[in-house]
Amino acid sequence: MKVTILGAGVIGVTTAYQLAKLGHEVVVLDRQSGPALETSFANAGEVSFGYCSPWAAPGIPMKAVKWMLMRHAPLILRPKLDAAMLTWLGRMLSNCTAARYAVNKGRMLRLADYSRTALAELRREISLSYDERMQGTLQLFRTQQQLDASAKDVKALAADGVPFEVLDRDGCVRAEPALRYVRHRIAGGLLTPKDETGDCFKFTDALEQKAAALGVDFRYGQFINGLNIEAGQVRGVITDHGTIRSDAVVVALGSYSPLLLKKVGIKLPVYPVKGYSLTIPIADTSRAPESTVMDETYKIAITRLGDRIRVGGMAEISGYTNDLVEARRRTLEYSVMDLFPGGDPKTASFWSGLRPMTPDGPPIIGRTKIRNLFLNTGHGTLGWTMSCGSSRVIADLVSGRKPDIETEDLGLGRYG
Repeated sequence: MKVTILGAGVIGVTTAYQLAKLGHEVVVLDRQSGPALETSFANAGEVSFGYCSPWAAPGIPMKAVKWMLMRHAPLILRPKLDAAMLTWLGRMLSNCTAARYAVNKGRMLRLADYSRTALAELRREISLSYDERMQGTLQLFRTQQQLDASAKDVKALAADGVPFEVLDRDGCVRAEPALRYVRHRIAGGLLTPKDETGDCFKFTDALEQKAAALGVDFRYGQFINGLNIEAGQVRGVITDHGTIRSDAVVVALGSYSPLLLKKVGIKLPVYPVKGYSLTIPIADTSRAPESTVMDETYKIAITRLGDRIRVGGMAEISGYTNDLVEARRRTLEYSVMDLFPGGDPKTASFWSGLRPMTPDGPPIIGRTKIRNLFLNTGHGTLGWTMSCGSSRVIADLVSGRKPDIETEDLGLGRYG
């Protein structure tokens, strides 16, 4: 079967690899000049199978008001007359209940755990080098209140069998020795030891080469203008280079997925939430993290990538804007230099990307009302974390096979 994948980020490339393994003829289209040059390019570097939670959670509305008043705010809302933004915000607020949080987190953990297994199998199958480390994620709490509030996450992790450790101040220093210099700023932490780190761009670029060796046809510099729909199915993908005939199409365009699908009458509840990152060369390894530390106060991840520190985070709701705001850079610098002053932020590269967020948290994976049109999108901050599992799920569905995990509640149908 000829399958066309729209998007060559980490989701699109992992999907292409899995479909090619199953014997399909695969074409991947992307407007950029190569793979992983948008949201997958300079993300926080986490592969966080345990640190996997919906943003819509109890107490978030009140916290959001507090955050937006902070000098170094983890949440920034730049409102505009945008019906999609307002609808998405309303749906997210409706998911900020204990019951919805438990359901949504369970769905995310199920997919993340499957993805952990899929990534391990992929590494055994092929050789990939991407500054990878397997030393876990430390969620760092600066206050006792934050530590106490982590009980709901601990309960969810325990229920799903995800390994974790609740650490006191000394435990945090044992996990991340460089924190000994700032131990007075630490109340405790939550360690998920099975989490991993690495450079998502390097991973995707390396896997693209493996997929190409299997026969995947990557076509870059192509703008997708629409879908040719006849008799309830996709007949082809319309690009600025012509129409590509397809037996099946997988949409993996991240935040841009709803803009394409709107043209064929599909309302996709995905909205861009901008994140920022700094990549800083390490000058003093004794003051650099060993793995990933999530600074809970500022919602910023500080990750070791070889001889670099990647500092990523914040949630800016401002539509389809990729401008680099200097105030966001100062927040990233403040967090990393407060905990790990092992590099010079003046030498850092500054980046932003649009995360494709659903209002409830889990991505949207599965079929649409157009019978040969499939979705693999809406992964938010966890695209790389969930990519290997998501790609196996969608490859099975496209091939008419039953996936290894329950996927019905991950589809578009959950929104009614």
